[in-house]
Amino acid sequence: MTSGRPLVVHVIAGLGNGGAEATLVRLCRGVTDFRHHVISLTDEGRYGEELPSHSVGVTTLGMSRGRVGPAGLWRLWRELRRLRPDVVQTWMYHADLLGGLAARAAGVRNVIWNIRHSTLDGSSLRRSTRLVARLCALSSGWLPARIICCAHAARDNHVAFGYAQRRMVVIHNGYDRAGFSIDSAEVQTFRSSLGLDGGEVVLGMVARLHPDKDHRGFLQALARLRRDGFRFRVLLAGPDMTPDNPLVQGMLAETGLSDRVTPIGPRTDIATVMSSLDVHVLASRTEAFPNVVAEAMLCSTPCVVTDVGDAAEIAGDTGWIVPAGDPDALAAALKQAILALADADAWQARRRAARERVARRYSLDRMRSGYRSVWATPAGGRLPFRNLK
Repeated sequence: MTSGRPLVVHVIAGLGNGGAEATLVRLCRGVTDFRHHVISLTDEGRYGEELPSHSVGVTTLGMSRGRVGPAGLWRLWRELRRLRPDVVQTWMYHADLLGGLAARAAGVRNVIWNIRHSTLDGSSLRRSTRLVARLCALSSGWLPARIICCAHAARDNHVAFGYAQRRMVVIHNGYDRAGFSIDSAEVQTFRSSLGLDGGEVVLGMVARLHPDKDHRGFLQALARLRRDGFRFRVLLAGPDMTPDNPLVQGMLAETGLSDRVTPIGPRTDIATVMSSLDVHVLASRTEAFPNVVAEAMLCSTPCVVTDVGDAAEIAGDTGWIVPAGDPDALAAALKQAILALADADAWQARRRAARERVARRYSLDRMRSGYRSVWATPAGGRLPFRNLK
């Protein structure tokens, strides 16, 4: 052990704009009884410049994504030998395997893996990633001391895939409710800038353009709503969700919704976007712990979600839950949500309940406490909890 505060070295593939990366940053900023250093296998990404301002060291190894050779592993091992961490916290499959092997070779026993994905079938993972996950499963009984899963569904599916159940612990993502309190004047300004002042219901979906997110199914459900006479506007936010993207243009033309749907691309003001919606939609075919649902609810925006990962558990009775890949069921739930808006008092109560549910069950302090407990427990020691719920 080093003197003073113990050192946690985080190993992650990159520091781009993702949920795992954002969680890592929140932990580094908030768990101050540990020192932190981050090793990115690739580059600085979005967060590489920010972390040093919070007294967090950053090392980038410049590996090519998907191509890791002996030289890259040797650089990782050398850096871990130099830093001499008390804990190595790895993030997601590739970093779990590579970081875990390098850490054990460097003499670190307290290796903690982190799983952020729910399903492991061929439709949601590339073949190479699935192979890495299989190697992780085979080594999960001896390589990591603990495996943190962000969702119960992620834990259950990985145990079924062959991961060692005795190593698993669930720690949900956590959020600071203060960061999702948006002034009503700001919301009105945003809505006005997009021409959303016509009194129509505003639906929205925040997600990158990817088959797993099932934008096509969402648009098909919206087309059914329109045929049934419902009036609405829709915002689509996220990477590649831009009006000049041919894939987006094609889906809108196919469903006849070009005049109803506004793609607004990636945003840094997601809380403002979500606060401007009447209903947020998760149409995904697979998720683990969908941050967008919790974030929308913290903005007091009720959600219609597909029953994937822990989405139903997050939404609870404040939202609507439908099977994945079923546009008819999604359309029916959207109709129910739009009709529920007519009762203003009941809708305001639903909005308050959504925010309070996430603030109570998924607080930032609760998440940080869970990670702190895992890091402070020696390899082979007993955790002070089984799962954080």
